Amino acid sequence: MSASDLPRKEVTVLKGHEGAVLAARFNSDGNYCLSCGKDRTIRLWNPHRGIHIKTYKSHGREVRDVHCTPDNSKLVSCGGDRQVFYWDVSTGRVIRKFRGHDSEVNAVKFNEYSSVVVSAGYDQSLRAWDCRSHSTEPIQIVDTFSDSVMSVCLTKTEIIGGSVDGTVRTFDIRLGREIADDLGQPVNCISLSNDANCILASCLDSTLRLLDRSTGELLQEYRGHTCKSFKMDCCLTNTDAHVTGGSEDGFIYFWDLVDATVISSFRAHSSVVTSVSYHPKDNCMITASVDGTIRVWKI
Repeated sequence: MSASDLPRKEVTVLKGHEGAVLAARFNSDGNYCLSCGKDRTIRLWNPHRGIHIKTYKSHGREVRDVHCTPDNSKLVSCGGDRQVFYWDVSTGRVIRKFRGHDSEVNAVKFNEYSSVVVSAGYDQSLRAWDCRSHSTEPIQIVDTFSDSVMSVCLTKTEIIGGSVDGTVRTFDIRLGREIADDLGQPVNCISLSNDANCILASCLDSTLRLLDRSTGELLQEYRGHTCKSFKMDCCLTNTDAHVTGGSEDGFIYFWDLVDATVISSFRAHSSVVTSVSYHPKDNCMITASVDGTIRVWKI
């Protein structure tokens, strides 16, 4: 796969947010996307047709992350108001508010059955919430981090958190075991490869690091972008052949997974690229920025 097979042609700009967009995510089949930002709203879009479908308002402060269930019926969001909101997508109603974090909440994810939500917070904890019970208390709290937890990923049996304390910690829920990989630099985003064998970690020394999940071995490092003070997404393309991430100067970078060379880079936004999300099947990508726009890229 060469640079010509990677998306870099802008096909649509999604406008509507007032102020910085902090996250933009494709849903599980890639037909829709969700965004959230400083204007305290979550927005649902059809990015392929450039259509805004719905706005969700209930947060009292900026919304930092959003995630949708595989069946597209529910979504979860979090942000500066210290709360985790569980929503009904079609009605726009908040089904439940999970309160318990002592500070801002940075990231949220559903488990694969959409029965549990895990949130990552500035209060140095990961918290798991049961969507089916009426309890607003967390069913599990992981507080072995020594600084803010910025990002969370889930597998069938594990919760993985990335923290400013420089660690990526994996908690095996069945075995009650924790493994910590110390990267020595603040981690502001983690994502899993599609085969779930690797973790990609974005660090605040302008380096993306690829870890082997089973051994913790550092497999590769990716450089060229600028990441020093903002929380910015990183991910792998849907074939796991390339790594992609944003930069504080508005650029998007694609690296070859194996040899870490920069395959493609281009200016995507006029300010910091906060979010990148790759389509689950097609060569299509959405990016979001402090400049207030979400952009859709294809080949």
